[in-house]
Amino acid sequence: MKSIALVCGEFHRKSVEKMVEYAKKEAKSLGIQISDVVWVPGSFEVPLASSRLLSKENILGVACLGVIERGETDHGLVIGQAVLSSLLSLQIKHNKPIGLGIIGPGAENHHIAPRLEPHARSAITAVYSMID
Repeated sequence: MKSIALVCGEFHRKSVEKMVEYAKKEAKSLGIQISDVVWVPGSFEVPLASSRLLSKENILGVACLGVIERGETDHGLVIGQAVLSSLLSLQIKHNKPIGLGIIGPGAENHHIAPRLEPHARSAITAVYSMID
């Protein structure tokens, strides 16, 4: 069975736990095994955890789940751009897919709940479609 991992941002734990459940259901429907679920403090730490997982031979890809809220400054936007850029580089470096299931940057409270399921499922589907 094909094995992937999840990297999950802890900062919005209750919301991301729901995303994990949706991701597991999607993976099961596609015949993918989620072998690792790694929790990190926030989205900024997602690239390092993803790189470590992608270095493992048995991990064929990673799906990243989390939320970057809109704040009073551009901090979330800057973090979001840095994380996305890093994840793109990691896909090329490891030649393995990364599914992006991070809501935001710029998400407001009313944006989060309706996006949990589609973002989680899409992250898994993206990894699945790119696995060799």
